[in-house]
Amino acid sequence: MTTRRRALIGVAGVTVGGLGLNISPRQAAPAQAATVPSATAADRGKGQAPPPRTVDVHAHYVTPAYRKALLDAGISQPDGMPAIPDWSADKALQVMDRTGISVAMLSVSSPGFALGDAGKTRTLVRLVNQEGADLVKANPSRFGLFASLPLPDVEAAVAEVAYAYDVLQVDGIAMETNYEDTYLGDPTFRPVLAELNKRKAVVHLHPTSPACWEATALGRPRPMVEFLFDTTRTVAQLILDNVIADYPGIRFIVPHAGAALPVMADRIAAFATLSTPPVDVIGALKRLYYDVAGFSLPRALPALLNLVDSSRLLYGSDYPFTSDVVVQALAGQLGTTTALSAGDKQRMFAGNALGLFPRLGER
Repeated sequence: MTTRRRALIGVAGVTVGGLGLNISPRQAAPAQAATVPSATAADRGKGQAPPPRTVDVHAHYVTPAYRKALLDAGISQPDGMPAIPDWSADKALQVMDRTGISVAMLSVSSPGFALGDAGKTRTLVRLVNQEGADLVKANPSRFGLFASLPLPDVEAAVAEVAYAYDVLQVDGIAMETNYEDTYLGDPTFRPVLAELNKRKAVVHLHPTSPACWEATALGRPRPMVEFLFDTTRTVAQLILDNVIADYPGIRFIVPHAGAALPVMADRIAAFATLSTPPVDVIGALKRLYYDVAGFSLPRALPALLNLVDSSRLLYGSDYPFTSDVVVQALAGQLGTTTALSAGDKQRMFAGNALGLFPRLGER
């Protein structure tokens, strides 16, 4: 964010940088609108932690090693953003406490790890996954981890899935929408998907810049427009090429309220009837999960709710690529929206995530 934008969002209770977001003490924590029960005093005396009030499935971490690797590769403005955001576990926990987030599932955002050398990529992915696991070990009731993979190196990626689950005990896997311009539904990635399917993995998709961004991004940061289209492109490919059907054990999470999928679903479905055999696009979309990170209100979330019900919704902050005060404002909107009932909000903020990550309910 620019200095001017930071100044505009720096005072609670003011409109946030022309985005129409207002922060007030009433809206600060989404958990106020959710009805997940907390532990009684007797439970706390027994050492039982309360169930999560809010689970954030779209939260990023930036370790010193990863930051250095980006800078060494000449990436100081990832995907056209102003800078690599500052991040530390302490800062993240402070934001979580201010926003009512009990648990954040950490992942590495775009541009990921494909920095030009396959050997260095494998080493860096392993190091940053280990750093993420250490963060979870130090804060087991506050953090979870989606491990990264060294794609497009398929053999190394399959090995990293095994290491992530068997050694690091991760909660899921983070995958980008494309790796060096190859999309996830490409046949070359099938061995990785087969391994994830075998492990019934939760896979959080995250957009990255497409191959043609220089021509299509309009000179703007790619998260503005291109990220949503890349998510839409990837999910459409996964459905049309029967990846979703062939690997039913994978629980995919689609970011940013489904990107453009809610408004394009019927169009994609109509064209899919020309396939042999026809592909059930709407049925496949209904089987996916969707985080609501980003600007889901007032338009994107109602559009998504025309496609799926609240049992497929998950909360996401996108911190630190979304700043602290905007995270709080967006969470406040979700906590007070009339587009969702109290039960819908409980499912979105925590209940659905507990189904995907049972260990969170055993804390």
